[in-house]
Amino acid sequence: MTCLILIGMMGAGKTTVGRELARRRKMRFADCDHEIVARTGVNIPTIFEIEGEAGFRRREAQALDELTAEPDLVLATGGGVVLDPANRALLAARGVVIYLDVPPQILWERTRHDRNRPLLRVENPRQRIEELHRQRDPLYREVADIIVEGGRCNPGAMVRQIEKALQALDKTSCEH
Repeated sequence: MTCLILIGMMGAGKTTVGRELARRRKMRFADCDHEIVARTGVNIPTIFEIEGEAGFRRREAQALDELTAEPDLVLATGGGVVLDPANRALLAARGVVIYLDVPPQILWERTRHDRNRPLLRVENPRQRIEELHRQRDPLYREVADIIVEGGRCNPGAMVRQIEKALQALDKTSCEH
């Protein structure tokens, strides 16, 4: 069975959609950020505070490498996982990459009250989301096998879109 890897901006619904997709396909679900928290014993903002974004990205790359080596896994990644070219190569090589594409306005609505997002601890978080989306969208598209337009779609509808696209997709095995 295939490794399914969800990518997209913070607030795109990777964890929610990933859990439902894994349940429907009878696969294990993992969230890369949650795995990092479990391994370190501290939350993501604390890692950013102590090690900076670079330290967090090193931990993220290690977790990504280990998790994508597992068969039959649905993996929700962190929004910035695509910033590292080595991560993009790993994503492309190890499974079917599904980009949950959600417009910045909706991402802002979903994340504006979340205090657990270090990259949004800025004077103008809405503008920051737009900047991050502009920077990351081409990288998401570069590695995506499937692009699902998120927007106002509910998680169940997004999962159905993914399942339909998977049926049409010829890529059926994880390459390790």
